[in-house]
Amino acid sequence: MKWKQVLWGRLWREDGVNAVEMALSSMVLFAMLIGICQVSLGLYAYQYCSDAARLASRYAMVRGNTSCTNTPSLSKCNASATDISNYVKGLGYKGITSSNVTVTTSWCAAGTSTPMTWASCSSGTAKAPGNLVKVTVAYPMTIHVPFSPQLALNLSSTSQMVISQ
Repeated sequence: MKWKQVLWGRLWREDGVNAVEMALSSMVLFAMLIGICQVSLGLYAYQYCSDAARLASRYAMVRGNTSCTNTPSLSKCNASATDISNYVKGLGYKGITSSNVTVTTSWCAAGTSTPMTWASCSSGTAKAPGNLVKVTVAYPMTIHVPFSPQLALNLSSTSQMVISQ
């Protein structure tokens, strides 16, 4: 009879319950913290795309087909799509793999409508002042959060400016 009381008492003891509860709640807490960090990295990568597109369109804007005549001190005149892509990949943002960055550049000859928009332009590669340059920067990213499927994101941003010289 004594052994039944000892066995029954051991089954209902609560030794170690706190450790189990801490382990279970820590899994949820750490998954949430890692998720917050991954989303923050995604926002950083999107900020990179946005900033790189704006800087690249500005780079192309001041390097049109008359840039060598107007500003001879420019290191590169009449920028091509390859020049703009190399410029973006050379920006040197920490944590961004430059080989994964895709840069698409297109030029648009000026149309007759006012205000000039991308839809109103005829297609072309006119790099003359007054025409538009449009740069799109894309960057693929995968978000890894514990206990959930991976999320693949294709981040991209577009910027356009009027060529000034």
